[in-house]
Amino acid sequence: MSDTPSIKVVPGDGKLRDAQTSNARLVLRLLRMGWSYRLPAVAVVSLQFLLLALMLMGLGLTGLGIDVIRKGLDPAAVDPAYPFGLTPPGDWSAMHTVWVVAFVVLGVAVVRFFLDKTSRIAKALLILRIIVDLRAKVYDKMQRLSFGFFDANSSGSIINRVTSDVQAVRMFVDGVLIEVLMLMISMVFFVGYMLSIHVWLTVWCLATTPLLWLMTWRFSRIVKPAYRKNRELFDTTILRLSENVQGVHVVKGFSRQAQEIEKFREANSAVRDQKRWIFWRVSTFVPLIGFLPQINMVVLMVYGGRLFMTDPSFRIGSGFFVFAGLLQQFSAQVGSIAMIANSVQQSLTGAQRVFEVLDAPLHIKSPPNAVRLPRARGEVRLECVTFGYQLGEPAVACVSLVAEPGQTVAILGATGAGKSTLLSLIPRFYDPQQGRVLIDGKDVRGYDLDDLRRNIGLVFQESFLFSNTVAANIAFGYPQATREQIERAAKIASAHGFIMELERGYDTVLNEGGSNLSGGQRQRLAIARAVLLEPAILLLDDPTAAIDPQTEHEILEAMNSAMRGRTTFVVAHRLSTLRRADKVIVLEKGRVVQTGTHEELMNTHGHYRHAASLQIADHESKRLLGMHTGERGGEA
Repeated sequence: MSDTPSIKVVPGDGKLRDAQTSNARLVLRLLRMGWSYRLPAVAVVSLQFLLLALMLMGLGLTGLGIDVIRKGLDPAAVDPAYPFGLTPPGDWSAMHTVWVVAFVVLGVAVVRFFLDKTSRIAKALLILRIIVDLRAKVYDKMQRLSFGFFDANSSGSIINRVTSDVQAVRMFVDGVLIEVLMLMISMVFFVGYMLSIHVWLTVWCLATTPLLWLMTWRFSRIVKPAYRKNRELFDTTILRLSENVQGVHVVKGFSRQAQEIEKFREANSAVRDQKRWIFWRVSTFVPLIGFLPQINMVVLMVYGGRLFMTDPSFRIGSGFFVFAGLLQQFSAQVGSIAMIANSVQQSLTGAQRVFEVLDAPLHIKSPPNAVRLPRARGEVRLECVTFGYQLGEPAVACVSLVAEPGQTVAILGATGAGKSTLLSLIPRFYDPQQGRVLIDGKDVRGYDLDDLRRNIGLVFQESFLFSNTVAANIAFGYPQATREQIERAAKIASAHGFIMELERGYDTVLNEGGSNLSGGQRQRLAIARAVLLEPAILLLDDPTAAIDPQTEHEILEAMNSAMRGRTTFVVAHRLSTLRRADKVIVLEKGRVVQTGTHEELMNTHGHYRHAASLQIADHESKRLLGMHTGERGGEA
């Protein structure tokens, strides 16, 4: 509404909480969220577990093949250790056995291929389901949050939380949750297998692992606040883009393209420079994590090589070869820790911002035992209502008034006097901090919120239209409306005539924001949208403020039809509107300074008579100027 500041802080609802939620709590919450999809999640983990088992089987069978070849070359060598007590027939040659083992390894690889494909599909479907559901929950919550939330948070931040921050949660499920789970399981298997081959070799080869965990913990502590800052900078970039798209006519009209390009470049560069700081640390951390496992391979070659040459038992079952393969797989898993650590900080930053939306309190909502309001009579009473967007700075202060059913109350005041704020309290866009708003004798906070708002029609100074058909825009609040009801509302709003002149009439699709209509046409559609619900109460927030006299006349006719039989509050500055009101309220700095009819206030010294006199004088001077211009034109 016109008096609403662009940025406000509402007690209890203001800026999203910036609490330093611990990583542990965020992870637990994400795990609980994942647990609600436990059946497909268990299926994904089971497939990953089978893939790990098949990988170990393939490694063991390869070692078996090497033992068979050794036995074929050296009959004095130790017999191969066949799994599950299975031994080849006595008439098989070593090469025959090797071919069988090779075909089994190939079979295992084929099974792994199909299981891997199935696992990837299952994981993708699980992630898609989680992200779609989470995005729907965030959007649903935003629909129920109060106006204070949107006043206090930029559109860039809101858009990012629904889009890229939700995608960050996808990163957690895909690149962190499943990867960490499989990392832990595989490392337990690898370490256990390695210990079964040689305990001390395992201990020495994995001696660098504690250092790796310490470095990962340190890296996470450093980059987490950096990722949070990066998201905030990206919010600013999106805000710059959003504002420029919406204000493109203003930018071009004032030839400010170069300045706007520079502002966007600065915002974009800030994201880049901050991300560069993160990349610099990642580029140091990831290679370092990749370097540490190479030390393990050096230990294997020195210590393991000595064992191979001096300890005959180490050669049994190709122990050195299998151990080397296990250590290589372990090192590959350890190397992935760097990417997981980086992913977890990005995903937790996004998750925290998503949860901040989901946890934002719903201050404006229906009470537990809400009173239903199928059809209001239309009596509106304000009892010493006080409200401010910031503590100690009331936008309206102890305003009291009564509107009887069917009355029209006009509200007059300078910019910032609190006119739109006063209107916004009636449908509970905000709740007063003191006093009460009553409809039909009951506090509006006691009514069912949807019932309350269905009884109130709203027409703003600049009405927003959706990229949909004319009929759909009129029926926005009542999608079940018949074409007859839609046309009736349009006729009340004096919109039927111009609608029928459009290319496809009521089925004409409007451009974004209704840009293919004039201002007056958009306002008449907004009035039709408001009256379609047959509301008992109508709120008109200065709908004739930004239109020409001819269009004003058309809007006034539409307003007169719409106001008939309804309790109407209209913010107005023009005498043509004020004269029609049953009661006029004059606001100054949020307080009522005058109340009465047009005639009563014209006979009283004060703001109203002064403003009205200026308008009368202005109209008279324009009339005389027109007459004078006409006379000169006649003489010419």
